[in-house]
Amino acid sequence: MAAFCTNVISFVRVFNASNPIPKRIHKIPRNQQRIIRNLSVPNHESATKSNMILDISTLRKEYSSESLDLDTIPKNPFELFTKWIQEAIQSEIYEPNAMCLSTCDPNTLQPSSRIVLLKAVNDSGFVWFTNYESRKGLELEMNPNASLVFWWGPLERSVRVEGRVEKVNEKENDSYFYSRPLLSQLGALSSDQSRVIESRELLDEKLAALKSEFGVGNEKFESSSEKKPKRPSHWGGYRLVPSRFEFWKGRESRLHDRIEYSVSDSTSEWKKVRLQP
Repeated sequence: MAAFCTNVISFVRVFNASNPIPKRIHKIPRNQQRIIRNLSVPNHESATKSNMILDISTLRKEYSSESLDLDTIPKNPFELFTKWIQEAIQSEIYEPNAMCLSTCDPNTLQPSSRIVLLKAVNDSGFVWFTNYESRKGLELEMNPNASLVFWWGPLERSVRVEGRVEKVNEKENDSYFYSRPLLSQLGALSSDQSRVIESRELLDEKLAALKSEFGVGNEKFESSSEKKPKRPSHWGGYRLVPSRFEFWKGRESRLHDRIEYSVSDSTSEWKKVRLQP
């Protein structure tokens, strides 16, 4: 299992010279070009509800015949995930470590989703960093069950991960916080994430005050380690410990490949099965 341990930040340095992944050329399909040409902005005063709805029913993409074979993929889902995200990075997909994090309020049963960035993954789980007092933080405090979705369109691949979330330790929090650019550190201090604010100007003023306090742009500060922002206690990392993976690969005729991994509580061994699309 340790062999699969990896950090997403280090993925950018990974390149398999013997089997490079080709860069994908992004082209707009003909049917989408037609829709874009026909688009027009409706007159606000005369527009009705019906003519403001964009018909996207003809948007369709035929996927390749490249398969996902249940018998040849790794027994351990972390190994397959590592391979796929490395290939997404090599293909220069924009933000390949972006993932949709979904949480759920246990009182209202109202789910919520947002995009966050994966910062580390190993056989213990998937790690990201955020504000513990944000909406997602508060929901995770009440209900630690969550899911992640990765989408790598040019590779016709997606991964869904489900499990329970836990906070990472203070050492990991400090290590990552102080590896961030200074302005990112100050950004974490500036924002009371998910709280209402009257204007963008107020947010900019908060950041400007912190820049002044910590001498941003002051060469003396840049070369000195005497004064640096303190990591807020409400800012830190989460780790999702997976109990289920689903690997999806687009196929012809919408008969996509779906491989599910689930772990047994008694044996801690991963079982893989094929699901119908």
